[in-house]
Amino acid sequence: MTTLETRPETRFTTVPVTPEEWLARAREVRAILAEGAAARERAGATPYAEVELLKDAGLVTLLGPAEHGGGGQEWPLAYRVIREVAAGDGSIGQLLGYHLLWFWAARLVGTREQIEAVEAEATRNRWFFGGAVNPRDEDVVIRDAGDHLVYNGRKSFSTGSKVSDVTVLEGVLDGADPDAPGAHVFAIVPSRQPGIVFHDDWDNIGQRLTESGSVTISEVQVPWEQAAGFRDKAFEPRVYTTLNVPTIQLVFVSFYLGIARGALEEAAEYTRTRTRPWLHGGQERAVDEPYQLDLYGDLASKLWAVEALADAVAEEGLAIHRSAWDVTPQQRGEHEVRVAAVKARATEVALEVTSRVFEGLGARATATELGFDRFWRNVRTHTLHDPVAYKRREVGAFLLRDELPEPTWYS
Repeated sequence: MTTLETRPETRFTTVPVTPEEWLARAREVRAILAEGAAARERAGATPYAEVELLKDAGLVTLLGPAEHGGGGQEWPLAYRVIREVAAGDGSIGQLLGYHLLWFWAARLVGTREQIEAVEAEATRNRWFFGGAVNPRDEDVVIRDAGDHLVYNGRKSFSTGSKVSDVTVLEGVLDGADPDAPGAHVFAIVPSRQPGIVFHDDWDNIGQRLTESGSVTISEVQVPWEQAAGFRDKAFEPRVYTTLNVPTIQLVFVSFYLGIARGALEEAAEYTRTRTRPWLHGGQERAVDEPYQLDLYGDLASKLWAVEALADAVAEEGLAIHRSAWDVTPQQRGEHEVRVAAVKARATEVALEVTSRVFEGLGARATATELGFDRFWRNVRTHTLHDPVAYKRREVGAFLLRDELPEPTWYS
């Protein structure tokens, strides 16, 4: 088995072309990440090697234009790739998912010229993206300094921090009404600069390798022409700009389901090879015990059902991504409702799978070195990102009152 420690400097010599080839590549990455994942999580080292693996495999440019060396693929495949990577290592699945969302930021918010320029450079240089965009913190304040903008502030979370090449910043123009169009300004800046200080203070129970600590932003300058979606200091709004929320919510769904699949498949292998049958059960093998068959059948059925729903919702959203300049509020709202539904189900199923697999493992499987607890800790940590009850509420309001969710940072 090739691991992060033993793999050649450049393992991958070809670039996948078809979706099937990209999924096969993602499975290769999953296998490498899964080997030693529990030990790496306990060590908690900055995942430089893991991110380099994503780059070597071409996954960081999966959505990049083919003419610049990217995969030229679309979001339904990207979500499945994230699932595969997360099955090997939940933290790295999250890092890849956030990266792909922020790689897409120019397309979400930028002008046509900005999209072309950013995607070309990001793809050619294999940039890995981080993001300092946490809407529950106070806004980063942006000062208009004539031909450039100056960002100052602090964010509690900056996923990708030290492993990123570039960071997406977001703030509010000084003196502007935060709810006014164009008040919020996104920009992509180099991560390694004096004005950005990552505080290395991510110390949570799960997703420990996501480099999601706080960041201070001091006098970071951005030319006005790089302010996403602005032309001559005037913002050009589009409905598609608000697609950042349903897109990243489907990213969340992807790594929740990936973590759950990793837990289920790793647990099943342990049950097949190491779990002892109960001494009063009358069976010689654990895999013949009725309660084991019921447990794994129940968990697999639930997981497969939500994976199918996630794939269907991703395909439904494809038409929106392909018509980014013409999306209507109705299309956007109906898509968000479907995203809310799958987010709710994925949260519940991932928590159930990662908790209940222990029923099929036995007491010896709680050994720290095996790390089966990491799957539940990872899901439990991130599923608190926004309350799932509000997702169910969006679905209920649509069903009962024909009410579409208003675009916010969370809906």
